[in-house]
Amino acid sequence: MPSVEDVYKEISDTMKVGKVEKYGPEDLPAGPGLDAAKEIIVVEGRADIINLMRCGIFNTVALEGAKVPESIKKLTKEKIATALLDGDRGGDLILKELLQVTSIKFVGRAPRGKEIEECNCKEVNEAIENKVPISEVSGKPQPPPKKIPEHVKVEVPEPVGQAAKALLGTLEAVLLNEKLELVERLPVSQLAEKLQQVTGVDTVVFDGIITQRIVDIAGEKNIRRIVASRISEAVKPALNVELVTFQDAVPQA
Repeated sequence: MPSVEDVYKEISDTMKVGKVEKYGPEDLPAGPGLDAAKEIIVVEGRADIINLMRCGIFNTVALEGAKVPESIKKLTKEKIATALLDGDRGGDLILKELLQVTSIKFVGRAPRGKEIEECNCKEVNEAIENKVPISEVSGKPQPPPKKIPEHVKVEVPEPVGQAAKALLGTLEAVLLNEKLELVERLPVSQLAEKLQQVTGVDTVVFDGIITQRIVDIAGEKNIRRIVASRISEAVKPALNVELVTFQDAVPQA
């Protein structure tokens, strides 16, 4: 049974990052970005959903048990699904079940002996980035993975570079106008909703993952540049929106 401190921490974390939603007839815990995402992450439980939301990852859904729900089976057929599992025997058993009854494409694991809900954001991102095709764990032939392009450094204005540096590890976002002046600073969990409401934003900088939803909204709002921690592999860039990662952003001399 969780302690009072554990319950309080979960409530506190949930309030910071936004509300955990429910998905399907089983009322599975899910991140608020699940429905709109083409690429999703399947985790073991509600606590994993909350931890990933803290890291700016919202395209998630939880199994909530050893038996795979029908909603998960259907989702993995309709979307590109990655299973992100604990690095223990429980994770091994769940992976075995997922391989038998779902159409997941990739598998990522927490460090051995550690649970996803315990991982910090660096460990979560590493687990996602180091995911492997299921053919490497199941022996099933899969289409070859897309070739990952080499990182290309992109010059950004000094205020943008400074904002990226200041936001690293905060799970926050800043909106800048055409003069690169601060319009607003807010939690990443509120970013998509806020972008739909504001006008006059030229650049968005945030400590999180650029998703297709964010790109689509930016294109509609004539936002010129998005700078963030990472770009989702499923994103199709918009012609009028420049996408840059913190790693590739180089302040102009």
